[in-house]
Amino acid sequence: MKTVIKIGLLLSLSMFWACERDTEIDGPQLVDLFADFEFVEDLTLTRNTVDFTTQDVVFNAKFNKLTTWELTITGLESQAVKRFQGISRQMDESNAQWIGATTQLPMFKTEKCLIDLHILDDSTHVTDTVEITVPKVNEGFIVADFEDGAINPKWEDPFLQSGANMSFRVVSDTVAGQGYFYYDMGGAVSWDYLIGLVYMDADAYGAPTFPLASNPENVYFNFMLWVPDEITNAIVLFRFNEDDNGDGDFNANEEDQWAYELQDFESGWQLISIKYSDLQYLVNGQPADPNGNALHNPDKLNQVELLFLADPSTGFSQAFLDYVIFTEGGPLNP
Repeated sequence: MKTVIKIGLLLSLSMFWACERDTEIDGPQLVDLFADFEFVEDLTLTRNTVDFTTQDVVFNAKFNKLTTWELTITGLESQAVKRFQGISRQMDESNAQWIGATTQLPMFKTEKCLIDLHILDDSTHVTDTVEITVPKVNEGFIVADFEDGAINPKWEDPFLQSGANMSFRVVSDTVAGQGYFYYDMGGAVSWDYLIGLVYMDADAYGAPTFPLASNPENVYFNFMLWVPDEITNAIVLFRFNEDDNGDGDFNANEEDQWAYELQDFESGWQLISIKYSDLQYLVNGQPADPNGNALHNPDKLNQVELLFLADPSTGFSQAFLDYVIFTEGGPLNP
């Protein structure tokens, strides 16, 4: 009799545990599958005017079920775009905190922005606005942003060919990659690849070398570039001249010159970031052995050269340059 009682008790407990396990829910809840979407708490902003040097904007909302959403912020003047996306029951600082950065160039400026919250599950749209009083400030050493309306007057004079339709000048336009000005490079040269050469000298900033860390793995060179869609022959080449012997000058026969060449371009403004240690010494566009100590020494960088080129048989070429900046610890997050 005792044995029967024990077995019955075990069977009862086993059935209880089995029932307990069966009550656990795997996958989406029924409300997520079948309930109509509703806001539990409407979209709100922590502020409608923002100074991104000291503030941020957090977007808050709560939904009655697991929801696929996309929040888009568009600068009404710059047309800069920031996007947040998620699948969640709420929006808060964990998934919708804006520090002024952009997803799609150009960068935001002092301007009013349109906010559009799109609930993809049922095509709901909720709109609002936020005004930027001070845009995001990026950490790094700015070589050129052209916001003075001209190239740095302390740079060495550019070398420009006497070609046709030469346009090396700073242009004011609301479509600038950053701010309101960018550098327009263009021209047609029928006898040479080189159209123009711009020298960005370290001594223009008060020192014989640029103020960069010594570790080339931590230094990034960043710039924004726009090649008009109808231009297919543009070549942009940056050369980085190091003062290896510390005499305050660069000697191409004895010191390192690293380079980065770009010929493939996306539509509109694109951000290019390259780690200093990834720069190569190029001869006729091909990697070769450098002439100096063969070490990447960003702290010895004396001069940056910008060459704009095109195959002379292809006619006019053009490219726009903006926001040349060195960053440390990672590429620019505009």
